[in-house]
Amino acid sequence: MQFDSLIFDMDGTLWDNVNSYVKVWNIGLEQIGHSRRVIREELLGLMGKDIEVMLKHLVPESPKEKRIELMHAVFDAYDAMGDNLDALIFPNVLEGMKKLSKKYKLLLLSNCEEGGLVKFMRFVGIKHLITDYQEHGQNFLPKNENLQLLIKRNNLKSTIYIGDTDSDSRETRTAGLPFAFAAYGFGHTEDYDLKFDSFEELTDYFMNLDKYRIEETVSK
Repeated sequence: MQFDSLIFDMDGTLWDNVNSYVKVWNIGLEQIGHSRRVIREELLGLMGKDIEVMLKHLVPESPKEKRIELMHAVFDAYDAMGDNLDALIFPNVLEGMKKLSKKYKLLLLSNCEEGGLVKFMRFVGIKHLITDYQEHGQNFLPKNENLQLLIKRNNLKSTIYIGDTDSDSRETRTAGLPFAFAAYGFGHTEDYDLKFDSFEELTDYFMNLDKYRIEETVSK
């Protein structure tokens, strides 16, 4: 495989910001009068899902209008955090993205709220390395449709989506694209074209594709 671009998931692929999400979900739940609270382990199992799926899972008894109210309360709480996030950037992400940007167009696609990827790019300091991005909260379309939107908008000829969950894999297959599994992330899948146990390994592979292609040919 030869690529002109790489499209990255955010949560579980580039960083761990789950502790921040726990805080803002609990703020939102309290503000609208819910007695339940979420914990890290619960949200980990929902990473990669769009907001509608998360709401139905966390407050299944709530009518649609109350779920929408909760969604906006959570988004407002996250905005209010500014850059004071309880986040962990995965090792080698910043260094790796700098290297990869010299060889590929780098794009981001996440099922986050509108502005979530902007906050991420500012926090990590990589906005100048990113060609384009798409957030679920900008149009509320499924990930497979937003993948195709990025491809069309940027005239990508050969790209791959890099994520960490089985839902990432399924959405990528629906879009008709190859999928790279970030096995160091939050989820698991058996359906992938490439698998990486660290971002350093991922960076090395894409920066040295010709070497790996020769090695794979020889091994056959």
